[in-house]
Amino acid sequence: MIFLTRNLHMSKKSSTFVPEFLIIGRIMQRYLILAEDGERTLIPEVEKALGCSLADYKVIVTGVGAVNVIRSLSGLERDAELLNIGHAGSANFEIGSLVEVTEVRLNHPNVTYPEPALPLSTFGPQSSALIRAVCYTNCDFVLASDYTDCVFDMELAFMASLGFRHLHSIKHVSDNLSLHAYREKASGVAPA
Repeated sequence: MIFLTRNLHMSKKSSTFVPEFLIIGRIMQRYLILAEDGERTLIPEVEKALGCSLADYKVIVTGVGAVNVIRSLSGLERDAELLNIGHAGSANFEIGSLVEVTEVRLNHPNVTYPEPALPLSTFGPQSSALIRAVCYTNCDFVLASDYTDCVFDMELAFMASLGFRHLHSIKHVSDNLSLHAYREKASGVAPA
């Protein structure tokens, strides 16, 4: 029998408390999942928003899209704790906002049947100041949508479909469905 508890321990690098999962006396493996190496720049902002250090998480850069996610993550234990941090588009959330994803769905604009919703874990009270919303995962960049109060990415639903039991996601709104604005943000060019 496996007992899972969530404890708080003092971070080695600061005086903040960090959530830690224990399974039968051992620390659960913890991973930060990024689609692109440039998303490492988001880590300090997410740490500040959560009020905790993520230094104990091992970083995995998957690459963009389903095939890269599946190849990079399929060998991980399903009881590992995964925190996906990455860029996402939104029709109406302000650029620069942090969004904690509560559930993820595939987005197929031309499909008339409902897509299944995959719930995600949340960080609890320490993330209460973040916007909470649904993420729609696409196989292409979304340039227009009737969906509002949500974010769009190209990886999260594929992560969730692999069956991880402790999957969290915090998205940084990089654009308002503009490929040009996303490319400027990703390359570090300030908007004119």
